[in-house]
Amino acid sequence: MSTLRRGRHFYANPGPTNIPDSVLHAVAHTSIDFNDPEFFAVYQASVAGLKRVLRTQHEVFLYTASGHGAWEATLVNLCSPGDTILMLESGYFSESWASMARRFGLRVETVAADWRRGVDLADVTAALRADAGHHIRAICAVHNETSSGMALPLADLRRAIDAAGHPALLLADTISSLGSFDFRMDDWGVDAVVGGSQKGLMLPTGFSFTAASPKALAAHAKASLPRFFFDWTTMLQRPHRSFTGTVPTTLFYGLAESIRLLEEEGLEAVFARHARLAEGVRRAVRVWAGNDGPEFFCLDPARRSNTVTAVLMPEGMNAEPVRRIALERFNVSIGGGLGRLGGKVFRIGHLGDLNEPMVLGTLAAVEMSLGLAGVPHGSGGVAAAMAWFAEAAASHG
Repeated sequence: MSTLRRGRHFYANPGPTNIPDSVLHAVAHTSIDFNDPEFFAVYQASVAGLKRVLRTQHEVFLYTASGHGAWEATLVNLCSPGDTILMLESGYFSESWASMARRFGLRVETVAADWRRGVDLADVTAALRADAGHHIRAICAVHNETSSGMALPLADLRRAIDAAGHPALLLADTISSLGSFDFRMDDWGVDAVVGGSQKGLMLPTGFSFTAASPKALAAHAKASLPRFFFDWTTMLQRPHRSFTGTVPTTLFYGLAESIRLLEEEGLEAVFARHARLAEGVRRAVRVWAGNDGPEFFCLDPARRSNTVTAVLMPEGMNAEPVRRIALERFNVSIGGGLGRLGGKVFRIGHLGDLNEPMVLGTLAAVEMSLGLAGVPHGSGGVAAAMAWFAEAAASHG
């Protein structure tokens, strides 16, 4: 069978995401001096728009890096050697962030959690109350864990921290949630927000950022971990108040267009669209779970992500043949399992620039691939998603 692919590639990984044509065109901008007043106006407008999406009035530091760079920047600007951080276990990415912290000589305490259910917020309060000497410098939480398809209720987490009366900083990774479902930095009392360009912001990978509260900036003034490229003090002295070195100018023309698209649709409408599309995927997975088929990895319906659904394979079956068939025969790319979940799950991304027909195309490819791979499953998942989308359209029509 020929592997030559025609038609549009369906990219249904949970990031990087599909890039709108208008953003691609905006990014295809000629080179310009990043100190040119023409560019500086675009830059300032883009950062102001990013703050509106973050729902913050606070400082935002930007880096030429992926989200991992923003993780590192946030840790080294807020901590000193030997400091303790409290990591809330959620999956592969919370483990990776903790590993990074240990490399910098930080002490990591973990609030353990079942990856299929997520952290019990009462355990967070208990861990903080047990820290009578307030040795914990920061609490690290992944808002949306793409490896497990689970979202953490950050507003509830803020209340759990307040209940303990602990002064630790709250750090949130919003890489796969920002611009896709509700996030409110200032209202929720988040001290440092990690984000990236390549998911809900619908841009190429290339820059990431940290939004920092006044409390975080005060902590930065006392932090002593080594840093240079990511040093906020240096950045504050630069005209752009970010970037140690060259500014990736073309991405900011794209960011300006991305912000325009988000605000043209309206953030609440963007969030509603993501919730609607996520529910269509869930309707399909519920059907596939019949006949001892694949099921939701996340067992708590209230915490299932609106940007990615992780699907657990039946016992003894590997997800990789399903992914390979979907890609090679149907030109559809879905995500694989990360870390300890390798081969055990596949992941369907449903965030960014997408609509119902795109989701249905992905679901159809997955359902066909399950059959071709010999995976037992209930039939009619795509039909269930179609029925939901038709119902949702009728209710808004």
